[in-house]
Amino acid sequence: MTSPTTTIDVVVLTMNDRPTAFPQAMASLLVQQDVDLRVVIVGNGVEPDQVPAGVRTVTLPVNEGIPQGRNVGADALAGPDCGEFVFFFDNDAVLPASDILARLVTEARRHPEAAYIQPRIADPDTGVTLRRWVPRLRAGDVTRPGTVTVMAEGVVLVRRTDYEQAGGWPGHFFLFHEGVDLAWRLWDLGRTGWYAPDIVIHHPATDPARHASYYRLVARNRVWLAYRRLPAPLIPIYLATWTLLSLVRIRSRANLAVWFAGLREGLKGGYGQRRPMSWTTVLRLARAGRPPIV
Repeated sequence: MTSPTTTIDVVVLTMNDRPTAFPQAMASLLVQQDVDLRVVIVGNGVEPDQVPAGVRTVTLPVNEGIPQGRNVGADALAGPDCGEFVFFFDNDAVLPASDILARLVTEARRHPEAAYIQPRIADPDTGVTLRRWVPRLRAGDVTRPGTVTVMAEGVVLVRRTDYEQAGGWPGHFFLFHEGVDLAWRLWDLGRTGWYAPDIVIHHPATDPARHASYYRLVARNRVWLAYRRLPAPLIPIYLATWTLLSLVRIRSRANLAVWFAGLREGLKGGYGQRRPMSWTTVLRLARAGRPPIV
């Protein structure tokens, strides 16, 4: 007797600005084997085009940002027949083999303590895995598997029950650091994350600073993240750490000025509901190799 096929809800966002990459991404998704897929494409401020047959769509009248677009997509597939997992899939990524999602599910079965499974992301042309794609501090060996405390949220498999219990993505972040927020909430539920580097997904190695709002949003969202999720004594430590790191890393005075503008914006409020993690979670994160101050 064969076991029932696992159902995965897949959320893909589009702004109709990747006429070549988007069809390639969807083609690689829809040929996945040994899993049942329920796919939704969310048009963030657009009506999605190049939609494959049988795929649901949701149109947002304005661009709500990436995390809120993901929330809308996951909600559109929620209900009594929803999948056991939700797979969030960037529309310029490619699944290079037809068993990628089945292998991610197998990893999830092997690690029932993990709320999410993070594959390794690699540039399709160079094979390079960027440091920011490796969800741990020590990223020298990108092929080392293990428990992780953050995620590369553009391509990640999350258990539906954990995702819903955590409350989904912080939609008002618009872009950047939403994966840290969600990962911390999942850890605060007593769960973990697992990095499975032998499962490789292709994604072009782009620079996040290409976005005009990059420096403002990364600074603002760091502040929001701290006020939303950290115990009060850790907030100034976390913000001081990231301010010092930013002073070292950002060489352009113009970019640094934008960064500080974002910092001030964050300090003015707007972070949403404050739900700090427990001190037990702080200790668990520290033992896992990433105390929540870096």
